[in-house]
Amino acid sequence: MTINLRFPSTFQIAIFLSLLVFLLAIVMTKPSHANIAVYSFEVLHFWKDGFWELLEFTMQMVLILVFGHTLAMSKPVNGFLDKITGSITSNTYAVLVTASLSMLAGYLNWGFGLIIGAILARKIGEEASKGRMQINYPLVAASGYLGMAVWHGGLSGSATLKAAEPSHFLLDQIGVITVDRTIFSGFNLGINTILFVTFLLVLYFLSKRGFAKQLYPQPTQREESKLENNKDKLGYVIGGLIVFLGLSEFWNISDQGWGFLDLNFVNFVLLGLGLLAFGSLDQYVSHLSKAVKGATDILIQFPFYAGILGIMKYSGLLVMLADDMVSRSGPDTFPLLTFFSAAIINFFVPSGGGQWAVQGPVVMEAAVQMGIDVPKMILVFAYGDQVSNLLQPFWALPLLSITGLPAKEILRYTGLLFLVASLIFAVFIWFAVS
Repeated sequence: MTINLRFPSTFQIAIFLSLLVFLLAIVMTKPSHANIAVYSFEVLHFWKDGFWELLEFTMQMVLILVFGHTLAMSKPVNGFLDKITGSITSNTYAVLVTASLSMLAGYLNWGFGLIIGAILARKIGEEASKGRMQINYPLVAASGYLGMAVWHGGLSGSATLKAAEPSHFLLDQIGVITVDRTIFSGFNLGINTILFVTFLLVLYFLSKRGFAKQLYPQPTQREESKLENNKDKLGYVIGGLIVFLGLSEFWNISDQGWGFLDLNFVNFVLLGLGLLAFGSLDQYVSHLSKAVKGATDILIQFPFYAGILGIMKYSGLLVMLADDMVSRSGPDTFPLLTFFSAAIINFFVPSGGGQWAVQGPVVMEAAVQMGIDVPKMILVFAYGDQVSNLLQPFWALPLLSITGLPAKEILRYTGLLFLVASLIFAVFIWFAVS
Protein backbone atom coordinates (compact mmCIF):
# COMPACT_ATOMS: atom_id res chain seq x y z
CA MET A 1 0.00 0.00 0.00
CA THR A 2 1.38 3.38 -1.00
CA ILE A 3 1.00 6.32 1.36
CA ASN A 4 1.18 9.75 -0.24
CA LEU A 5 2.23 12.44 2.19
CA ARG A 6 1.36 15.92 0.99
CA PHE A 7 3.58 18.79 2.12
CA PRO A 8 1.43 21.41 3.86
CA SER A 9 0.82 24.69 2.10
CA THR A 10 2.22 27.92 3.53
CA PHE A 11 -1.30 28.91 4.60
CA GLN A 12 -1.74 25.60 6.45
CA ILE A 13 1.60 26.17 8.19
CA ALA A 14 0.45 29.64 9.28
CA ILE A 15 -2.72 28.16 10.77
CA PHE A 16 -0.75 25.40 12.51
CA LEU A 17 1.65 27.95 14.03
CA SER A 18 -1.31 30.04 15.18
CA LEU A 19 -2.77 27.02 16.99
CA LEU A 20 0.61 26.10 18.49
CA VAL A 21 1.22 29.59 19.90
CA PHE A 22 -2.36 29.73 21.18
CA LEU A 23 -1.85 26.50 23.16
CA LEU A 24 1.59 27.56 24.42
CA ALA A 25 0.19 30.84 25.68
CA ILE A 26 -2.56 29.06 27.62
CA VAL A 27 -0.19 26.54 29.17
CA MET A 28 2.64 28.94 30.02
CA THR A 29 0.99 32.27 30.81
CA LYS A 30 -2.37 31.40 32.43
CA PRO A 31 -2.58 32.93 35.92
CA SER A 32 -3.01 30.29 38.61
CA HIS A 33 -6.37 31.70 39.72
CA ALA A 34 -7.79 32.07 36.20
CA ASN A 35 -10.38 29.72 34.73
CA ILE A 36 -8.88 27.94 31.70
CA ALA A 37 -11.96 28.49 29.53
CA VAL A 38 -12.10 32.17 30.37
CA TYR A 39 -8.36 32.64 29.81
CA SER A 40 -8.50 30.73 26.51
CA PHE A 41 -11.12 33.19 25.33
CA GLU A 42 -8.87 36.05 26.48
CA VAL A 43 -5.96 34.64 24.45
CA LEU A 44 -8.25 34.47 21.43
CA HIS A 45 -8.85 38.18 21.94
CA PHE A 46 -5.06 38.72 21.95
CA TRP A 47 -5.04 37.00 18.57
CA LYS A 48 -7.90 39.19 17.36
CA ASP A 49 -6.26 42.36 18.66
CA GLY A 50 -3.05 41.60 16.83
CA PHE A 51 -4.75 40.38 13.64
CA TRP A 52 -4.75 43.78 11.93
CA GLU A 53 -1.65 45.31 13.51
CA LEU A 54 0.54 44.62 10.47
CA LEU A 55 -1.77 46.18 7.89
CA GLU A 56 0.80 48.78 6.88
CA PHE A 57 3.46 46.11 6.63
CA THR A 58 1.10 43.87 4.66
CA MET A 59 0.46 46.63 2.15
CA GLN A 60 4.19 47.28 1.84
CA MET A 61 4.81 43.62 1.03
CA VAL A 62 1.97 43.52 -1.48
CA LEU A 63 3.32 46.61 -3.19
CA ILE A 64 6.92 45.41 -3.35
CA LEU A 65 5.75 42.21 -5.02
CA VAL A 66 3.31 43.89 -7.39
CA PHE A 67 5.57 46.82 -8.31
CA GLY A 68 8.56 44.53 -8.80
CA HIS A 69 6.60 42.04 -10.87
CA THR A 70 5.12 44.80 -13.02
CA LEU A 71 8.57 46.30 -13.62
CA ALA A 72 9.80 42.86 -14.66
CA MET A 73 7.15 42.76 -17.41
CA SER A 74 8.43 45.96 -19.00
CA LYS A 75 10.47 45.93 -22.19
CA PRO A 76 13.69 47.40 -20.66
CA VAL A 77 13.85 44.92 -17.77
CA ASN A 78 12.86 42.00 -19.96
CA GLY A 79 15.65 42.96 -22.31
CA PHE A 80 18.21 43.15 -19.50
CA LEU A 81 17.13 39.84 -17.98
CA ASP A 82 17.07 38.23 -21.41
CA LYS A 83 20.70 39.20 -21.86
CA ILE A 84 21.62 37.56 -18.56
CA THR A 85 19.62 34.42 -19.21
CA GLY A 86 20.88 34.29 -22.78
CA SER A 87 24.45 34.04 -21.54
CA ILE A 88 23.66 31.13 -19.21
CA THR A 89 24.47 27.76 -20.71
CA SER A 90 24.64 25.39 -17.73
CA ASN A 91 22.92 24.53 -14.48
CA THR A 92 25.97 25.56 -12.44
CA TYR A 93 26.19 28.94 -14.11
CA ALA A 94 22.45 29.51 -13.62
CA VAL A 95 22.64 28.71 -9.90
CA LEU A 96 25.73 30.80 -9.17
CA VAL A 97 24.57 33.85 -11.13
CA THR A 98 21.14 33.80 -9.49
CA ALA A 99 22.61 33.37 -6.00
CA SER A 100 25.19 36.13 -6.46
CA LEU A 101 22.67 38.66 -7.75
CA SER A 102 20.14 37.76 -5.05
CA MET A 103 22.66 38.11 -2.20
CA LEU A 104 24.17 41.35 -3.47
CA ALA A 105 20.74 42.88 -4.02
CA GLY A 106 19.49 41.51 -0.68
CA TYR A 107 22.43 43.07 1.11
CA LEU A 108 21.36 46.43 -0.31
CA ASN A 109 17.69 45.90 0.50
CA TRP A 110 15.86 42.69 1.41
CA GLY A 111 12.76 43.39 -0.68
CA PHE A 112 14.77 44.29 -3.75
CA GLY A 113 16.89 41.15 -3.43
CA LEU A 114 13.86 38.91 -2.95
CA ILE A 115 12.07 40.18 -6.05
CA ILE A 116 15.13 40.31 -8.31
CA GLY A 117 16.16 36.79 -7.30
CA ALA A 118 12.69 35.43 -7.97
CA ILE A 119 12.31 37.14 -11.33
CA LEU A 120 15.73 36.04 -12.55
CA ALA A 121 15.07 32.46 -11.45
CA ARG A 122 11.81 32.39 -13.39
CA LYS A 123 13.41 33.86 -16.50
CA ILE A 124 16.10 31.18 -16.40
CA GLY A 125 13.43 28.54 -15.90
CA GLU A 126 11.50 29.83 -18.90
CA GLU A 127 14.63 29.60 -21.04
CA ALA A 128 15.17 26.02 -19.91
CA SER A 129 11.57 25.14 -20.75
CA LYS A 130 12.35 25.95 -24.39
CA GLY A 131 14.83 23.08 -24.44
CA ARG A 132 17.95 25.25 -24.69
CA MET A 133 19.53 23.74 -21.56
CA GLN A 134 18.88 21.45 -18.60
CA ILE A 135 18.69 23.05 -15.16
CA ASN A 136 17.63 22.13 -11.65
CA TYR A 137 14.88 24.73 -11.48
CA PRO A 138 14.08 24.32 -7.75
CA LEU A 139 17.78 24.81 -6.94
CA VAL A 140 17.91 27.93 -9.11
CA ALA A 141 14.81 29.25 -7.33
CA ALA A 142 16.33 28.46 -3.93
CA SER A 143 19.42 30.42 -5.00
CA GLY A 144 17.17 33.37 -5.76
CA TYR A 145 15.98 33.34 -2.15
CA LEU A 146 19.41 33.79 -0.55
CA GLY A 147 19.04 37.55 -0.26
CA MET A 148 16.79 36.82 2.72
CA ALA A 149 19.70 34.99 4.42
CA VAL A 150 21.96 38.08 4.43
CA TRP A 151 19.56 41.02 4.63
CA HIS A 152 19.61 41.81 8.36
CA GLY A 153 23.36 42.35 8.33
CA GLY A 154 22.99 44.63 5.31
CA LEU A 155 21.83 48.15 4.57
CA SER A 156 18.15 47.51 5.34
CA GLY A 157 18.57 45.70 8.68
CA SER A 158 15.69 46.58 11.02
CA ALA A 159 17.57 46.27 14.32
CA THR A 160 20.78 47.95 13.16
CA LEU A 161 19.07 50.91 11.53
CA LYS A 162 16.63 51.33 14.42
CA ALA A 163 19.45 51.41 17.00
CA ALA A 164 21.15 54.16 14.96
CA GLU A 165 18.16 56.52 15.21
CA PRO A 166 18.65 59.45 17.64
CA SER A 167 15.41 58.73 19.50
CA HIS A 168 14.89 54.97 19.20
CA PHE A 169 12.89 53.10 21.86
CA LEU A 170 15.99 51.56 23.53
CA LEU A 171 17.88 54.84 23.81
CA ASP A 172 17.89 54.82 27.62
CA GLN A 173 19.31 51.30 27.70
CA ILE A 174 22.04 51.35 25.03
CA GLY A 175 22.25 54.89 23.65
CA VAL A 176 22.71 55.50 19.92
CA ILE A 177 24.59 52.69 18.13
CA THR A 178 25.77 54.09 14.80
CA VAL A 179 25.98 51.85 11.73
CA ASP A 180 29.77 52.04 11.60
CA ARG A 181 29.73 49.87 14.76
CA THR A 182 27.23 47.37 13.33
CA ILE A 183 26.61 47.21 9.57
CA PHE A 184 30.04 48.52 8.56
CA SER A 185 32.04 46.90 11.35
CA GLY A 186 34.86 44.52 10.51
CA PHE A 187 33.02 41.76 12.41
CA ASN A 188 29.91 42.06 10.24
CA LEU A 189 31.71 42.56 6.92
CA GLY A 190 33.98 39.60 7.65
CA ILE A 191 31.22 37.19 8.54
CA ASN A 192 29.14 38.22 5.53
CA THR A 193 32.07 37.74 3.16
CA ILE A 194 32.63 34.22 4.48
CA LEU A 195 28.89 33.53 4.25
CA PHE A 196 28.75 34.69 0.61
CA VAL A 197 31.69 32.55 -0.42
CA THR A 198 30.50 29.48 1.50
CA PHE A 199 27.02 29.68 0.01
CA LEU A 200 28.46 29.80 -3.50
CA LEU A 201 30.74 26.82 -2.81
CA VAL A 202 27.86 24.72 -1.45
CA LEU A 203 25.67 25.68 -4.40
CA TYR A 204 28.47 24.80 -6.81
CA PHE A 205 28.62 21.24 -5.49
CA LEU A 206 24.82 20.95 -5.34
CA SER A 207 24.56 22.06 -8.95
CA LYS A 208 26.84 19.19 -10.02
CA ARG A 209 24.51 16.55 -8.63
CA GLY A 210 22.16 14.76 -10.97
CA PHE A 211 18.51 15.72 -11.06
CA ALA A 212 15.70 13.88 -12.72
CA LYS A 213 12.59 15.89 -11.89
CA GLN A 214 12.13 18.97 -14.02
CA LEU A 215 9.68 21.65 -12.96
CA TYR A 216 10.03 24.35 -15.57
CA PRO A 217 7.62 27.29 -15.70
CA GLN A 218 5.70 27.95 -18.86
CA PRO A 219 7.14 30.91 -20.80
CA THR A 220 5.26 34.10 -20.09
CA GLN A 221 3.53 35.28 -23.21
CA ARG A 222 3.91 39.00 -23.52
CA GLU A 223 0.62 40.14 -24.98
CA GLU A 224 0.55 43.09 -27.30
CA SER A 225 -1.70 45.59 -25.64
CA LYS A 226 -4.12 47.67 -27.65
CA LEU A 227 -2.46 50.61 -25.95
CA GLU A 228 0.99 49.80 -27.42
CA ASN A 229 0.71 52.38 -30.16
CA ASN A 230 -1.15 54.92 -28.09
CA LYS A 231 1.19 55.89 -25.31
CA ASP A 232 -0.02 58.78 -23.18
CA LYS A 233 3.58 59.70 -22.16
CA LEU A 234 2.47 60.57 -18.63
CA GLY A 235 4.44 57.64 -17.26
CA TYR A 236 7.68 59.36 -18.22
CA VAL A 237 6.69 62.56 -16.43
CA ILE A 238 5.30 61.11 -13.20
CA GLY A 239 7.79 58.24 -13.08
CA GLY A 240 10.71 60.59 -13.64
CA LEU A 241 9.53 62.86 -10.84
CA ILE A 242 9.14 59.95 -8.41
CA VAL A 243 12.58 58.53 -9.19
CA PHE A 244 14.17 61.98 -8.90
CA LEU A 245 12.58 62.56 -5.49
CA GLY A 246 13.65 59.11 -4.31
CA LEU A 247 17.26 59.39 -5.44
CA SER A 248 17.53 62.90 -4.01
CA GLU A 249 17.66 61.26 -0.56
CA PHE A 250 21.23 60.22 -1.33
CA TRP A 251 22.27 63.88 -1.51
CA ASN A 252 21.64 64.27 2.22
CA ILE A 253 23.20 60.97 3.27
CA SER A 254 25.99 62.72 5.19
CA ASP A 255 23.39 64.40 7.41
CA GLN A 256 20.64 61.80 7.74
CA GLY A 257 22.60 58.57 7.31
CA TRP A 258 21.11 55.45 5.71
CA GLY A 259 17.87 55.52 7.67
CA PHE A 260 15.86 56.50 4.59
CA LEU A 261 16.70 53.20 2.90
CA ASP A 262 13.62 51.30 3.99
CA LEU A 263 10.72 49.40 2.45
CA ASN A 264 8.78 52.56 1.63
CA PHE A 265 11.80 53.98 -0.20
CA VAL A 266 12.18 50.82 -2.30
CA ASN A 267 8.47 50.76 -3.16
CA PHE A 268 8.56 54.44 -4.09
CA VAL A 269 11.50 53.95 -6.45
CA LEU A 270 10.04 50.73 -7.88
CA LEU A 271 6.83 52.59 -8.74
CA GLY A 272 8.76 55.37 -10.44
CA LEU A 273 10.98 52.98 -12.38
CA GLY A 274 7.94 51.01 -13.50
CA LEU A 275 6.21 54.10 -14.80
CA LEU A 276 9.38 55.15 -16.60
CA ALA A 277 9.84 51.71 -18.10
CA PHE A 278 6.33 51.64 -19.59
CA GLY A 279 6.15 55.34 -20.35
CA SER A 280 2.36 55.22 -20.31
CA LEU A 281 0.03 55.29 -17.32
CA ASP A 282 -2.54 53.16 -19.13
CA GLN A 283 0.00 50.50 -20.09
CA TYR A 284 1.41 50.44 -16.56
CA VAL A 285 -2.00 49.96 -14.94
CA SER A 286 -2.86 47.26 -17.48
CA HIS A 287 0.21 45.20 -16.55
CA LEU A 288 -0.17 46.04 -12.85
CA SER A 289 -3.57 44.32 -12.78
CA LYS A 290 -1.94 41.08 -13.94
CA ALA A 291 0.75 41.24 -11.25
CA VAL A 292 -1.79 41.77 -8.45
CA LYS A 293 -2.91 38.12 -8.72
CA GLY A 294 0.46 36.96 -7.36
CA ALA A 295 -0.11 38.78 -4.05
CA THR A 296 -3.01 36.58 -2.93
CA ASP A 297 -0.98 34.51 -0.44
CA ILE A 298 0.45 37.59 1.24
CA LEU A 299 -2.97 39.21 1.63
CA ILE A 300 -4.49 36.18 3.35
CA GLN A 301 -1.54 35.03 5.47
CA PHE A 302 -0.07 38.25 6.88
CA PRO A 303 -3.01 38.85 9.23
CA PHE A 304 -2.58 35.35 10.70
CA TYR A 305 1.08 36.04 11.49
CA ALA A 306 0.05 39.38 12.97
CA GLY A 307 -2.34 37.43 15.17
CA ILE A 308 0.53 35.20 16.31
CA LEU A 309 2.51 38.31 17.20
CA GLY A 310 -0.50 39.61 19.13
CA ILE A 311 -0.72 36.44 21.25
CA MET A 312 2.99 36.45 22.05
CA LYS A 313 3.09 40.15 22.82
CA TYR A 314 -0.10 40.62 24.86
CA SER A 315 0.09 37.33 26.77
CA GLY A 316 3.70 37.97 27.78
CA LEU A 317 4.79 34.64 26.28
CA LEU A 318 7.72 36.08 24.36
CA VAL A 319 9.14 38.02 27.32
CA MET A 320 8.65 34.99 29.55
CA LEU A 321 10.64 32.77 27.19
CA ALA A 322 13.36 35.39 26.81
CA ASP A 323 13.64 35.94 30.58
CA ASP A 324 13.96 32.20 31.12
CA MET A 325 16.76 32.08 28.57
CA VAL A 326 18.60 34.90 30.34
CA SER A 327 18.27 33.22 33.75
CA ARG A 328 19.79 30.00 32.40
CA SER A 329 22.82 31.61 30.72
CA GLY A 330 25.93 33.69 31.39
CA PRO A 331 28.29 35.92 29.38
CA ASP A 332 29.81 32.87 27.68
CA THR A 333 26.58 31.26 26.53
CA PHE A 334 24.15 34.18 26.24
CA PRO A 335 25.23 35.31 22.71
CA LEU A 336 24.70 31.81 21.29
CA LEU A 337 21.39 31.44 23.09
CA THR A 338 20.30 34.82 21.72
CA PHE A 339 21.21 33.73 18.20
CA PHE A 340 19.24 30.49 18.38
CA SER A 341 16.30 32.04 20.21
CA ALA A 342 16.05 34.79 17.57
CA ALA A 343 16.05 32.09 14.89
CA ILE A 344 13.25 30.21 16.62
CA ILE A 345 11.13 33.27 17.39
CA ASN A 346 11.38 34.32 13.73
CA PHE A 347 9.07 31.41 12.90
CA PHE A 348 6.36 32.97 15.04
CA VAL A 349 7.13 36.65 14.44
CA PRO A 350 8.40 36.86 10.84
CA SER A 351 8.77 40.64 10.87
CA GLY A 352 12.36 41.60 11.73
CA GLY A 353 11.24 44.98 13.01
CA GLY A 354 8.38 43.47 15.02
CA GLN A 355 10.67 40.86 16.54
CA TRP A 356 13.22 43.51 17.52
CA ALA A 357 10.48 45.52 19.21
CA VAL A 358 9.51 42.65 21.52
CA GLN A 359 12.79 40.73 21.92
CA GLY A 360 15.26 43.62 21.66
CA PRO A 361 14.62 45.14 25.12
CA VAL A 362 15.24 41.80 26.87
CA VAL A 363 18.39 41.02 24.89
CA MET A 364 19.88 44.49 25.32
CA GLU A 365 19.13 44.67 29.05
CA ALA A 366 20.82 41.31 29.59
CA ALA A 367 23.80 42.31 27.43
CA VAL A 368 24.34 45.49 29.43
CA GLN A 369 24.07 43.63 32.74
CA MET A 370 26.56 40.98 31.61
CA GLY A 371 28.98 43.50 30.09
CA ILE A 372 28.72 42.02 26.58
CA ASP A 373 29.50 44.22 23.56
CA VAL A 374 26.15 45.80 22.60
CA PRO A 375 26.78 46.43 18.86
CA LYS A 376 27.83 42.80 18.41
CA MET A 377 24.76 41.60 20.30
CA ILE A 378 22.55 43.61 17.95
CA LEU A 379 24.21 41.77 15.07
CA VAL A 380 23.84 38.41 16.84
CA PHE A 381 20.11 39.04 17.06
CA ALA A 382 20.06 40.07 13.38
CA TYR A 383 21.89 36.90 12.31
CA GLY A 384 19.44 34.69 14.18
CA ASP A 385 16.47 36.51 12.71
CA GLN A 386 17.74 36.18 9.13
CA VAL A 387 19.13 32.64 9.15
CA SER A 388 15.82 30.92 9.87
CA ASN A 389 14.27 32.66 6.87
CA LEU A 390 15.82 29.74 5.00
CA LEU A 391 13.29 27.47 6.74
CA GLN A 392 10.45 29.99 7.05
CA PRO A 393 8.06 29.63 4.07
CA PHE A 394 6.41 32.93 4.95
CA TRP A 395 9.03 35.16 3.34
CA ALA A 396 9.28 32.81 0.37
CA LEU A 397 5.71 33.65 -0.65
CA PRO A 398 6.66 36.26 -3.28
CA LEU A 399 9.33 33.95 -4.73
CA LEU A 400 6.95 30.98 -4.80
CA SER A 401 4.29 33.10 -6.50
CA ILE A 402 6.67 34.32 -9.20
CA THR A 403 8.48 31.01 -9.83
CA GLY A 404 5.34 28.88 -9.60
CA LEU A 405 7.01 26.31 -7.31
CA PRO A 406 5.60 24.68 -4.16
CA ALA A 407 7.46 25.40 -0.91
CA LYS A 408 8.75 21.84 -0.52
CA GLU A 409 10.79 22.11 -3.73
CA ILE A 410 13.01 24.92 -2.45
CA LEU A 411 13.05 23.98 1.25
CA ARG A 412 15.01 20.82 0.52
CA TYR A 413 17.91 23.06 -0.55
CA THR A 414 17.43 26.04 1.74
CA GLY A 415 17.29 23.60 4.67
CA LEU A 416 20.85 22.48 3.92
CA LEU A 417 21.99 26.08 3.50
CA PHE A 418 20.37 26.89 6.85
CA LEU A 419 22.57 24.28 8.56
CA VAL A 420 25.69 25.63 6.84
CA ALA A 421 24.90 29.26 7.73
CA SER A 422 24.01 28.37 11.34
CA LEU A 423 27.37 26.65 11.78
CA ILE A 424 29.25 29.67 10.42
CA PHE A 425 27.36 32.09 12.65
CA ALA A 426 27.71 29.87 15.70
CA VAL A 427 31.50 29.61 15.29
CA PHE A 428 31.90 33.39 14.83
CA ILE A 429 29.62 34.19 17.74
CA TRP A 430 31.33 31.73 20.09
CA PHE A 431 34.84 32.98 19.40
CA ALA A 432 34.23 36.68 18.68
CA VAL A 433 31.33 37.61 20.98
CA SER A 434 31.20 35.18 23.90
